[in-house]
Amino acid sequence: MGYDRDLAELVRELTAGEEGVTERPMFGGLAFLVGGNMAVAASRQGGLLVRTDPREAAELEDGDRVRPMVMGGREMHGWLHVDADAADEAGDVGQWVARGVSYARSLPVKKRRR
Repeated sequence: MGYDRDLAELVRELTAGEEGVTERPMFGGLAFLVGGNMAVAASRQGGLLVRTDPREAAELEDGDRVRPMVMGGREMHGWLHVDADAADEAGDVGQWVARGVSYARSLPVKKRRR
């Protein structure tokens, strides 16, 4: 299953005014990076992948529609998978995107690999 192109377009619109945002296909989805750090992505499993402060991630989880991202069977601390209905239901896509962009912006800028 490919990522939700409408959701990716919404994320693109929400990040349009942000400085230093780039897009890159990653993990079968479309990631939006700030200063080379992934902030948010339209996931190939549907919904969003959102990067958050690891100390705040547990408070945001609901165990059902907002849960830790798992990659290779391992939970990725500070990364959340937000189901499409969790973001859509309350119109929270903008809030999730803002959270991911804010956290990515707080990290050191990554130097580009050649």
